[in-house]
Amino acid sequence: MKVIDLLGTPLAATTYEELTEHCHELVRLGGTRAIDFTNTQIVTMRRHERSFRETTSRFDLFVPDGMPLIWTLNRRGAHLRDRVYGPTFMWHFLARSPKPFTHYLLGGSEECLAQLRARLQREHPDVQVVGSRHGYFSSADDPEILSEINTLAPDFVWVGLGTPKQQEWIHRNKTAIARGVLLAVGFAFDVNAGTKPDAPGWMQRRGLTWVFR
Repeated sequence: MKVIDLLGTPLAATTYEELTEHCHELVRLGGTRAIDFTNTQIVTMRRHERSFRETTSRFDLFVPDGMPLIWTLNRRGAHLRDRVYGPTFMWHFLARSPKPFTHYLLGGSEECLAQLRARLQREHPDVQVVGSRHGYFSSADDPEILSEINTLAPDFVWVGLGTPKQQEWIHRNKTAIARGVLLAVGFAFDVNAGTKPDAPGWMQRRGLTWVFR
């Protein structure tokens, strides 16, 4: 997988299909890895905020989630047709990662999680979600959450807490998680649950998702 440095952030020039295969391979290799779905805000924060660079220092892979990043990477020879958008990747990946793969959902409201799990059961009943926890917690709750994750030992932990909370949670806790791939996907829970609308496709293709939000 080709990696191109952009203003201090090493971005993976990848696709939905390639990243899916890579995540499956990471599970087979064992250990704990962290992947960030990176937009222009995150690249800017990493460049200008020393504390945020430290917060994101434990991520193993930064995936370009925003179209402006794709345009810039293509000027550097990436030859990408599309970004790897967190909400789209999450649904793409879940559909291609049924049993025996296991998943844990961390983030969103209780209503969001309930609707997300109901949609998964309806559309992809072979996807095995072994546990979930809503995103309204403090760092004092980390030991309880970590205990549950380590007991369940999911292959993939989906972290949808928004930036910078999701990066801070992974920075605090990655070394305490025994195994699995942690995926910081931000808005993906709400989009896939249908609890919040996403920008229409034409706005996304033109890099205008931020305007819609």
